[in-house]
Amino acid sequence: MAPRPSATDRPDTDREERPTIPSDLGERFAYAIAAQDATALKALLAPDVIFRALTPGKSWESEGADAVVDDVILGKWFPPERSITAILRVDRGAVGAVGHVAYRFRARRPDGDFIIEQQAYLETDDDRICWLQILCSGFVPTPAVSGSPARTGS
Repeated sequence: MAPRPSATDRPDTDREERPTIPSDLGERFAYAIAAQDATALKALLAPDVIFRALTPGKSWESEGADAVVDDVILGKWFPPERSITAILRVDRGAVGAVGHVAYRFRARRPDGDFIIEQQAYLETDDDRICWLQILCSGFVPTPAVSGSPARTGS
């Protein structure tokens, strides 16, 4: 399989469209979630990060790295009893100056195994995420029973 091209492989004519986002910041964010690593997540987020998210049945808003990580990401979405067992996919890119990362995880909860996919859009300031919006699929049971695409919220 050929290696994925990086932003530096693009022709000079596209230089004005290159994102100002550090190319691996979104990817590092996805891996920190998968590791359920509060310290790494907080290091990636600006202390005053503005956060919004949509999960099935709920919208989330928070400000500040501690609140985003402790209360939402690792507090409600992925607490210790919801372990992420595999990273199935991580894709990154940008829409203009807005970074984008999509990631899919396999997870285990007390009631079974699930797949979760999230789409995150982010802006940075001084190599930290200062604005973050996430759209989540919810916990999709795996293996999915044919005709039963039931999801559960985060």
